[in-house]
Amino acid sequence: MPASAPATALEPSAPPKNVRWVMLGVMLAMLLSMLDNMVVSTAMPTVVAELGGLEHISWVVTAYTLVTAVTTPVWGKLGDLVGRKSTYLTSIAVFIAGSALCGAAQSMGQLIAFRVIQAIGAGGIGAGAFALIGALVPPRERGKYQGMTAAVMAIGTVGGPLFGGFITGHFDWRWAFYINLPIGLLVLVWLGWKLHVPAQRRKVVFDWPGIATLTVSICALVLAASWAGTTYAWASWQILGLGAAAVLGLVLFVLAEKRAAEPLVPMTVFTGHRNFPLAMAILLAVGVVTFGAGLYLPLFQQTVQGASATNSGLLMLPMMVPVLIVSTIAGKVMSSTGRYKIFPVLGMLFLTAGLGLLATMDADTSRLHGAGRHRPGLRHADGRHHRPEQRHPADMGAASSSINLFRTLGGSLGVAVFGSLFARALQGATPAAGDAYLQAVSTGTSHIFLTAAILCALAVVAALFVIEVPLKKTGPPPAADTDADRAAATA
Repeated sequence: MPASAPATALEPSAPPKNVRWVMLGVMLAMLLSMLDNMVVSTAMPTVVAELGGLEHISWVVTAYTLVTAVTTPVWGKLGDLVGRKSTYLTSIAVFIAGSALCGAAQSMGQLIAFRVIQAIGAGGIGAGAFALIGALVPPRERGKYQGMTAAVMAIGTVGGPLFGGFITGHFDWRWAFYINLPIGLLVLVWLGWKLHVPAQRRKVVFDWPGIATLTVSICALVLAASWAGTTYAWASWQILGLGAAAVLGLVLFVLAEKRAAEPLVPMTVFTGHRNFPLAMAILLAVGVVTFGAGLYLPLFQQTVQGASATNSGLLMLPMMVPVLIVSTIAGKVMSSTGRYKIFPVLGMLFLTAGLGLLATMDADTSRLHGAGRHRPGLRHADGRHHRPEQRHPADMGAASSSINLFRTLGGSLGVAVFGSLFARALQGATPAAGDAYLQAVSTGTSHIFLTAAILCALAVVAALFVIEVPLKKTGPPPAADTDADRAAATA
């Protein structure tokens, strides 16, 4: 692997004076990509009523999360090679173009195809945000801005259904996509003017074998999770074949990365320090819960508790407010002390407890009681991004994109697996069945939250094994003789 650029040339010793204004544009772009999926989920009943294609409705969400996961590491590596500003602005432009096409879609097939274009841009937005934080801000100061990131993700996840319900109720569903255009263009111009990052450029060598094998592995895994137990039996040749393809693709991907001159995901980020794989396990769990379980709580509120789309969004506020508060406090504490391990440990404990309480909801649970159970759940965000920052700056895009890859992959798997659990619970039940149907929805929702709680309990164990390396206030990372040392502790 070619030698990376010297650390001193790229690692910030202090944040630039206008960094908060720059981060405002970065966070707004990230909010656009986060909000979009949740807004669209709320608007889908109206979309289906106009375009038809009910049998393909899940692919509007699945295609978006799947393509976002696949393209995330590609964008991250591209930022390392040709420059983070140009790649980030390009990803925003692609997202805007995809949004315009989605708003003009005339059939469900077109909408799904245009969502793929939109997702390609979203992959770059997610990968670039964390890399830009790393390029602009010293390790010790990153907690402040990663707290902002956690808050943005919470607003996107929880505020999306509320915003989607408002748009669907007061405007045409196409504005769920068109609203991205003026905001996206504003962000594009703002960052084009304000964003300045340390220059870096290396010889562009695309890791095509890595891209191909990772794509095959992720697609096979998500499709197997989507179809198992519903479309096909678990032991069917289709599911077993997809499982085999996922494993084979992963093996070939690892082999390809070891031989690549510029690997898409350097294996050293996983082997250099145990914190990185531990953090990936935690982020995978967070992704499953945030994207997966987050979709079914509004469904429970609207179907079982009789809330409107707008009111179900308001009922999600008890989840969002604590996240905003705790994320801000945790970021300031981490920046002032350099300590961070306590946050993922406590965060995952709170999340496990909250999901366990949500799993006890049934058809008789009141809206107020259910909203009260939300509150402890989303406090996981206070520990979501607090991790050692010893990655080598030249590989920061690849490492940061790996972080976003696991979160997005977790979301794709969460949507797929929870969708399968929910479909099994509803087998044989129809809305005409009245109370029996409501009970089936309650049972499916309960199974989803119970599964999520178990997964988060395992993530607590992973968080306990994280080694805390105090964060530095300024200056480049310690000198490193190997790629493993350079990439250590990116958890």
